[in-house]
Amino acid sequence: MYFNGWDSLGRTASAAFVGYVGLIVLLRFSGKRTLAKMNAFDLIVSVALGSTLATVILSKEIALAEGLAAMALLILFQFIVTWLSVRSQVVRRTVRSEPTLLFYRGDFLADPMKFQRVTESEVRQAARSQGVADLSHHSVVLETYGSFSVFPVTADGTPTATADVTDFPSRCSQDK
Repeated sequence: MYFNGWDSLGRTASAAFVGYVGLIVLLRFSGKRTLAKMNAFDLIVSVALGSTLATVILSKEIALAEGLAAMALLILFQFIVTWLSVRSQVVRRTVRSEPTLLFYRGDFLADPMKFQRVTESEVRQAARSQGVADLSHHSVVLETYGSFSVFPVTADGTPTATADVTDFPSRCSQDK
């Protein structure tokens, strides 16, 4: 069917407008962390919010109030989980992955790369995209949200930004 009538089109337009404004208001009250690019859990919440908004806009069977309530609950759950993850290491480990060292001073780390399903080519591409031509004194970390960090490693100690990177402190202590 190509056109159901003006009533249907009007309902879609009004549901889209009110649902969109409602979602913006809910997100504004929930804070920046709700849709942060941090981990798989955050991605799931973002996709669920988008799916809920689309369902509210397009489905006549779902009332706008029900859709807004569902979005508010998703945001509340996200708030609770992030609040708990800041306060509990068990919750944090459950919902968030750890950054992983993939390359260290000229050496590709085969086991972590295999476990994370990353190729040497992807590590090199990450270095090039960050303007690094020579990796011999650099490290590459796969971050919790799937991007790569490439940074220099000096002989005088472990950079403080790598304290939570899997296997990084032990590699540095081997260098000394």
